[in-house]
Amino acid sequence: MAEGPQERPSEADRRRERRPIDIHGHLMRAGGHRHAVELMDLNCGGCGIRTPVELTPGESVKLSVLEREPVRAIVRWCRNGKAGLDFEAATEQPKTMVERGARRIEVMGEISLRAAGRNSYRVRVRDLSTDGCKVEVVDVPRNGDRMRVKFDGIESIEAKVCWVEGHSAGLKFERHLHPGVLDLLTASLGQ
Repeated sequence: MAEGPQERPSEADRRRERRPIDIHGHLMRAGGHRHAVELMDLNCGGCGIRTPVELTPGESVKLSVLEREPVRAIVRWCRNGKAGLDFEAATEQPKTMVERGARRIEVMGEISLRAAGRNSYRVRVRDLSTDGCKVEVVDVPRNGDRMRVKFDGIESIEAKVCWVEGHSAGLKFERHLHPGVLDLLTASLGQ
């Protein structure tokens, strides 16, 4: 049975999914105007910011943090010095982790992992892409197992175990990470 298009979560659901962070960056508006902003929260496809300027819903902006390439975003709302941004979709569809076509970045950090009906535990993550990650585990999962992956500063991500070799496993995310979110995560995990 083919799945239909997935519904986009409501604004209230997106706000609930976001996790608090504290990262300083710059917002670039049309005409080259640049403003210092602070990221307050982050999810797979957007963020909340504190901004010194009034932004217009629907306005296209670029957000640069941690000296990374700017990410294109759309202003969804703005009030009382805060705004919600949705990152624009990448122009090309990422390939699946099994095809190993997505840009993989080596990292040396820890994340939380949880299988259904079990407690979460910390594991080492060794590489990361928009599609998934490679982890080192003690409690070895099986191919096809469903897991919840939790990076610090972002909501949990549903994932499926797509391969296991010894104490290493490859996880494929149910929802792709936006490339800008990938950059933020790799910076916080350490390359």
